[in-house]
Amino acid sequence: MIKAIHICIVFFLLFPVKLLATDKPAYRLFNAKGKEVSYQKMIKQIQKQDVVLIGELHNNPISHWLELEIIQSCYLQRKLVLGAEMFEQDNQGALSAYLAGKISAKGLDSSARLWRNYKTDYAPLVNFAKENQVNFIATNVPRKYASLVSKGGFEALNQISAEEKSWMAPLPIAYDANLPCYQKMITMMAGHATPNMPKAQALKDATMAYFIMKNWEENNLFIHVNGSYHSENYEGISWYLKLAKPAIKIATIATVSQKEIKQLAQENRGIADYIICVEDDMTTTY
Repeated sequence: MIKAIHICIVFFLLFPVKLLATDKPAYRLFNAKGKEVSYQKMIKQIQKQDVVLIGELHNNPISHWLELEIIQSCYLQRKLVLGAEMFEQDNQGALSAYLAGKISAKGLDSSARLWRNYKTDYAPLVNFAKENQVNFIATNVPRKYASLVSKGGFEALNQISAEEKSWMAPLPIAYDANLPCYQKMITMMAGHATPNMPKAQALKDATMAYFIMKNWEENNLFIHVNGSYHSENYEGISWYLKLAKPAIKIATIATVSQKEIKQLAQENRGIADYIICVEDDMTTTY
């Protein structure tokens, strides 16, 4: 009997260790230095800023879940304005009409160019804004104009109408070809990239920054959702925000995928203030 009791005690003492050894968290959160931090600590820091740029992997469900969680957490402390790369400026009218209850979700779908994963990944953000009367800004340039720049440079925008120009950052677009994010595009597409391709990316970055600044007000927190590459390494959107208002306080969040998430890989350190690290076999939304 005593031996049986000893066996049971040993089992129950070891059982939590076994559970810990097989624990499979969906993500881990790190700061820029690679130190693991809590979600609450991140929220406490980012809600003190003027702008938060949440960099996502477009098909990653953890990115999308955390975007809504972050927005909900910050809403409890600050007056918010929301915005996203996934909505182009010429669709602002339809988006605003939906937020105001003037058109249905079906009406929004038929009148705006929604991404194919809108219903699962971005509708929750828009519906949160609608339910809580939070402004939601379509910040991106219509894709046809980025395509024009990719083919013909910024000069290709000189011939478009005044209305079309209102859907993007004011011309001429400031551009630094030596920024690593734009240099990287040339390197990654060696043999296929042209000098104009990074300019198309810059047009998107500049436009998103412009509409963030246009709709941000003192004492408000603007939370913006975009592909991680638009704000990693404090470049892209961040660079244009600082160009417009050097004193603006920005917090950046990036999402990365790794085979092992217990430690943040060296190459992923320093790319943002906070890094969401997800295993590379995570289920995708498309």
